[in-house]
Amino acid sequence: MSSESITVHLVGDSTMADKDANERPETGWGMPFADRFDDAVAVANHARNGRSTRTFLEEGRWRPVVRQLTETDYVFVQFGHNDEVPSKEQHTTEEAFVDNLRKFVGETREQGATPVLLTSIARRHFDDGVPKDTHHEYADLTRAVARDRDVPFIDMDERTRSLLEELGPADSTALYNHLEPGEHPNYPDGIADDTHFSEHGARRMADLVLDGVEEVDLGLAAHVEF
Repeated sequence: MSSESITVHLVGDSTMADKDANERPETGWGMPFADRFDDAVAVANHARNGRSTRTFLEEGRWRPVVRQLTETDYVFVQFGHNDEVPSKEQHTTEEAFVDNLRKFVGETREQGATPVLLTSIARRHFDDGVPKDTHHEYADLTRAVARDRDVPFIDMDERTRSLLEELGPADSTALYNHLEPGEHPNYPDGIADDTHFSEHGARRMADLVLDGVEEVDLGLAAHVEF
């Protein structure tokens, strides 16, 4: 074990979260991400399905994370999928979303740890062969908080839309949880989910996050194993 002990705390929604056996092959990107570091790094995945910044805080999920932070730790915060939908009970207003992101950033820094903000990963929605910008407002709010608070920032919305554009409507299907009827016992009727990932897709998403870790020059990058 290295003398340096680092924990990367993942705080977010279903696209990042660990999945139970009955949800597989749906895979959150935090799962393959956790396997990509040397022994100095532990990954604690606090992300949960269906959470927004507001419900994550209201359910008391943030406080235990803060209590265990040390100066060598990182907190990766990725929300927006559930915050941005007005019809969802998890909806968060734009003003509250900004306040919540600032809270995550400020309280992480108070413990001496390093916050990292990420925009949401693009949904697989195409318009005449071009990926639609499905997270525009809340992605921009995340960008603004990162800029205003000088927070390390990984623009996963932009990175994943580029990947979708590169692959196109047909090949990009493999990134998401698309199954034919009878293909997997957990989804006997099949599924066409353009938000959550296949195992392959989760690995691709984790790769994009790790590319971002290197580009923003986090010390964590030195512990990534390829």
